[in-house]
Amino acid sequence: MICVFVQFRCTPGQTYKVAEAIYDREVVSELYSTSGEYDLIAKVYVPDEADVGHYLSERLFDIPGIVRTLTTMTFKAF
Repeated sequence: MICVFVQFRCTPGQTYKVAEAIYDREVVSELYSTSGEYDLIAKVYVPDEADVGHYLSERLFDIPGIVRTLTTMTFKAF
């Protein structure tokens, strides 16, 4: 599995609706609200054989209320 972190910037006033929609899709292992430029951050495990971009686009990025995302790939856990 490939671990990636995805940050979501939401339409103002829509963060909780976006979070519920993300959670309902059962794709993320953890989901947090955050301060700063982005409203939410999710930890996602992508199957090794999957293309990360397609996997995330097909499962998460079509949720209404998402304005922008930032995906961070990980390499090694310490």
